[in-house]
Amino acid sequence: MTTKTITVVRDLLATNKQAAAAIREELRGRGILCVNLLSSPGSGKTTLLEALAERFRGRLRMAVIEGDIETERDAERIRAKGVPAWQITTGGACHLEARMIGKVLGDVPAAIDLLFIENVSNLVCPASYEPDERPRFVLLSTPEGDDKPAKYPQAFLSADALIVTKADLLPYVPFDPARAAAEALSIKPSLKVFTVSAVRGAGLDGLAGFLVESLERLRSGRA
Repeated sequence: MTTKTITVVRDLLATNKQAAAAIREELRGRGILCVNLLSSPGSGKTTLLEALAERFRGRLRMAVIEGDIETERDAERIRAKGVPAWQITTGGACHLEARMIGKVLGDVPAAIDLLFIENVSNLVCPASYEPDERPRFVLLSTPEGDDKPAKYPQAFLSADALIVTKADLLPYVPFDPARAAAEALSIKPSLKVFTVSAVRGAGLDGLAGFLVESLERLRSGRA
């Protein structure tokens, strides 16, 4: 009896990549800047979005897609700011995939400027998946410690910007912003680095300016 071994090599994430590419093309065609937020739980993603909603009120139109394992609590907070938000509950999955986002994309108004995706909170699974966005932000809060970039390098390698959050707590926690930034930049030298306090507003001008410039570049290229 003759046996034959056939080796099949297939990208397990191919379906997600195809869906992500289609979503990117649609958003680019609509002139919408899509930003994905990655972080550990409690890093301040929703609080940052609330602060940006206040900062952009009357200037730019925002919408948010929230990812959580359960509840609509974060989406409810964003809606309370007058910003349209859609909650995706994964029921246990540790990340958002492009197909999940694609199911709600049709509900996103055409007349918006910025679409934020708040991913399920962890620094492992979301970094390996390609949803549909550029730029991608990784958040690191001061209570987490400044040693996280080396521990979770893929999250920082996949990002375009590092946002150090909860800067108002720096006097009270053992966190060295320079060390965190240097470690992240050693992983990806092109990272933009912002240090912000969403509660007090410190550093938000620089971050908001970066978003405005990114939107202008997107629309200029589209034109």
